Amino acid sequence: MNLKRVKGDIGESYTAKWLRRHRYKVTDTNYSCRFGEVDIIATKGGFICFIEVKTRSSAAIDRPASAVGVAKQRRLITTAQHYLASYPCELQPRFDVAEVIADGDKIKDFNYIENAFGE
Repeated sequence: MNLKRVKGDIGESYTAKWLRRHRYKVTDTNYSCRFGEVDIIATKGGFICFIEVKTRSSAAIDRPASAVGVAKQRRLITTAQHYLASYPCELQPRFDVAEVIADGDKIKDFNYIENAFGE
């Protein structure tokens, strides 16, 4: 397994645990379709959250969320629309970003950004 994928899995696993501790219900992970992939889909209150997890080492120059540019946002929105067409719900969609800073398998910092972007 490649090192980038291992680091990504560590960040996604940590984020899913954090979400559960904060009373989110994780409904899907690594949802993919022809338009793209959403790392985690969770619900809380009146929202269905499409969560992009970005994991970086502590040596990285930029914050992880800076990697979620306009093109990535468009892919996430289109993927979320596909998900909602396949699994309709009455909840308000929201796009969140989880920033994970890790050294190896040790989490050094975590930042959860609610409503990070939208249409």
